[in-house]
Amino acid sequence: MRLTILGATGPTGRLLTDRALAAGHEVTALVRDPARLPIAHDRLRVVTGDVLDPGAVAEAVTGSEAVLSALGTRERGPTTVYSAGTANVVKAMHAAGVRRLIAVTAAPVAEPGPDDTLPYRVLVRPLLRRSWPELYADMARMEAELPGSGLDWTVLRPPRLTGGAARGRYRTAVGTTVRRGYFLRRADLAGAMLAVLDDRATFGAAVGIGN
Repeated sequence: MRLTILGATGPTGRLLTDRALAAGHEVTALVRDPARLPIAHDRLRVVTGDVLDPGAVAEAVTGSEAVLSALGTRERGPTTVYSAGTANVVKAMHAAGVRRLIAVTAAPVAEPGPDDTLPYRVLVRPLLRRSWPELYADMARMEAELPGSGLDWTVLRPPRLTGGAARGRYRTAVGTTVRRGYFLRRADLAGAMLAVLDDRATFGAAVGIGN
């Protein structure tokens, strides 16, 4: 497929770009600083720009068949990179006739599921949300925009991400959280983003994922 990857210079985005190219996809990466993407490939096109710039987003999305967002921020303060950035993406996708969108938020955005443990409900999730309130608030705003977008969207909600080679094993739960899924390797998240490209069971759904 022809894929547009957002956040390609981040730790997950680089892995996603590598795996997409290895799988034979054509990739357009929207990056603010091309020097931070140490990947060269004849099926990789790099567009320099910011997801908050509608023109750059439109250039990156045009000609693609799906958009995969590995956007992230290290800021603890107010941010709109998820909500405003994704709003630009949705507009660009409609203009370009692209329907498939896969985005990443985080497990604490979800309300606790029926199978979540008591420590997660009363301790872990509240602590995480108090530690990064602005981050999770903007992720939630982004998720709230998607049901009315008219796109075939999927949101993946991973827990704490770790390094290391892909294990190739992870659990998913459509519409809820993964019980005791406290960690996930970034390489497995990248693999999962590609795995759900054609998975219609995930269209219009938020999907919990974990080890």
